[in-house]
Order: sequence, then structure tokens, then C-alpha cells
Amino acid sequence: MRVAVTGKQGQVVQSLLRRGTETGVEISPVGRPEMDLADPASIAAAFSALRPDVIVSAAAYTAVDKAESEPELAFSINAAGAGAVAEAAARLGVPVIHISTDYVFSGDKASAYCEEDATAPISVYGRSKLAGEKAIAAASPNHVILRTAWVYSPFGTNFLKTMLRLAETRDHLRVVADQTGCPTSALDIADAILAIAARVVADPAPSLRGTFHLTGSGVASWADFAEEIFTELSKSSGRNVGVERIPTADYPTPAKRPANSRLNGDKLARTYGIRLPEWKQSMTIVMQDLLNKGL
Repeated sequence: MRVAVTGKQGQVVQSLLRRGTETGVEISPVGRPEMDLADPASIAAAFSALRPDVIVSAAAYTAVDKAESEPELAFSINAAGAGAVAEAAARLGVPVIHISTDYVFSGDKASAYCEEDATAPISVYGRSKLAGEKAIAAASPNHVILRTAWVYSPFGTNFLKTMLRLAETRDHLRVVADQTGCPTSALDIADAILAIAARVVADPAPSLRGTFHLTGSGVASWADFAEEIFTELSKSSGRNVGVERIPTADYPTPAKRPANSRLNGDKLARTYGIRLPEWKQSMTIVMQDLLNKGL
């Protein structure tokens, strides 16, 4: 199976490359300079040259706060760019798997969001990603949209790595405690993508297409996440870092975040038999990877 994936440096791309090496799946990252999501004309040519069996649309504009002052750029990449990727996949006659986000929801629901719940993004980033979902669906019926959340990995910039970096010089950190979600390892996301890709390449059933939620099992606040990180850090190094649990109001940001980012993964489990591991289990694996190699 030949898998083309947009982007070269992102967490999901790097995780797919690792898993591809481990499993023998051919992963071909496609990004700048040969392909730029802000330049739709470059997209079709890049994929035509590769002739993949499936395309993974993983690259995105992810600077959530900066998007508030750069809406045109966010929409050009996350909406128009995503749509162009799906159009290229449709022309090649191959499935497209698109990575979306919990930010398409307002965060006002009291329980975990299902795929059928109404979307109502509260940030430019969220609106641009929702527009991308719509562009993907309009361009190709042969699509799988995977909404995920709170992604971390040994690669790139993410909450886990930021906490470990800050822990090198600080004994105490203030962390938001009234936003809840499902921390998700990009390595687990990569495993799921490859399993889904194999199914959709082999089986054209419409039931395998559509929108699904893909997150780690279990729920945490950012403060819970940080406390678990520092518990594991203490076990490995003896370094102790305290967490002060604060409300969102004490940590203002340009973009609003959903207070509730929990996503219900039952539909994915029913359709594909995929449910990601409990987030603490996966976090420990990623942390050991980072601590063994050094940040």
C-alpha cells in the first residue's frame, strides 16, 4: 500500500513515517516546496506523480491563536487547501483520509460529542477546519474525516513536550483545570490511519466513509494531563514539579477554546473495530521515548 500524506514535519506525518518503517508500509510525505496547500495548483501535480493508493490529508494551519489575526491564511490552507487535496484524490480515484479537530464544536455540551452533534466553532481555527471538512465532503464521496484532539507525540511542538521543557527550570506551573478533553498520541492516530487506509482501499462500502471521532480513551483536564506527566517524570528522574489548577479566565488567549473537547469514539469502534488505548498508557510510552532520547 502506497500512502501519500500532506506535510513533512507535523506530528501525524512523523508518526506515520515511524509506523511505516516498522510495518513496511510505503509513506510518502508531500509538502513544500513541491506542494503548498496555499497554492491549490501545486497539489494535483504532486499527487499525480506519486500515484498513491490512498491520500492522508494531515497538514494544516494549526496556530490557533495566530489564526485570529490571519483568517485568510487559515482558511486558504485548512479549507481551500483541504478541498484541493480531496479533488486530487477524486481525480486519481483513491480514498482521502482527512484529519480534523474537536474545535469544530463550541464546547458547551455536558457530555462527549458524537459525530451527529451540531458543529459551532468559536474560533477562526475551528471555523477554518469545519470549512475544510465541508470542502473534503463536497470534493469526494470517497472520504474519511477523523476528528481528533489534544494531540501529543515525540515529535514537533505539543503540550507534553512543553511541560517537560518547562519542568527543566521550574518547580511549579499554573495549568488550566476547567477545560476537559481526550489526550491523544499521534502514534496511536498513525496506527488507526493505517488500519483505516487498508480497509477503505480494499472495500468501497459507503458505511466505511464519512466522519468519525478518533481520540485516546479516557478524559482529562489540562491540569490532570500535566499532573500525570510530572508523576511519570518523578518516577523516571526524581524531579518533582507542582501544578496549580487555574480557571481559563486566569489564562486568557486570543482564541477561545472549547471548555468540553471530549469526543465519543463509539462510531469508529462499531465501524472499524478501532478504539485507541487509555491516554495515560499511551502518554507513558511517549514520555519514555522522549526521556530515553532526551528532549
